[in-house]
Amino acid sequence: MTPAVDILKQSTAPFQLHEYESDGADIAFGEEAAAKMGVGANRVFKTLVVSLNNGSLAVAVVPVARMLNLKALVKALSVKKAVMADPALVERTTGYVLGGVSPIGQKKRLPTVVDESAALFDTIFVSGGRRGLEIEIAPEDLRAFVSGRFEAISSGDM
Repeated sequence: MTPAVDILKQSTAPFQLHEYESDGADIAFGEEAAAKMGVGANRVFKTLVVSLNNGSLAVAVVPVARMLNLKALVKALSVKKAVMADPALVERTTGYVLGGVSPIGQKKRLPTVVDESAALFDTIFVSGGRRGLEIEIAPEDLRAFVSGRFEAISSGDM
């Protein structure tokens, strides 16, 4: 399994694994997950890694139906600037491949902000650590696992 799944199995938090066949060619991995699982794209969350102006990295977890609002993330993290991190750096730092980056079980724990819209649902879906594997988990349990917080960091229609 993946580090994310191993961590969850060692806990008492309820979760469910969902697997689907990923064609690997689709760069909109979150949308692919939502479509193949038959779940609304507002309940499937993507894990994005950003580079901050202070030289560090952070994680944003937002619905695949929405866009990351970098200005809102900057405000939530109390930094001056954030840009999407270099893909190779994301893979080295998290230990996961793009399209399979889980917010749970990363090689290096990064500051994590989960979009507040997650609280609208009893459970949400996040990557399980590889393409084609999703974890269904309560938003508060996810927040606790990543030592994160909820903030309004996305924009677009729900």
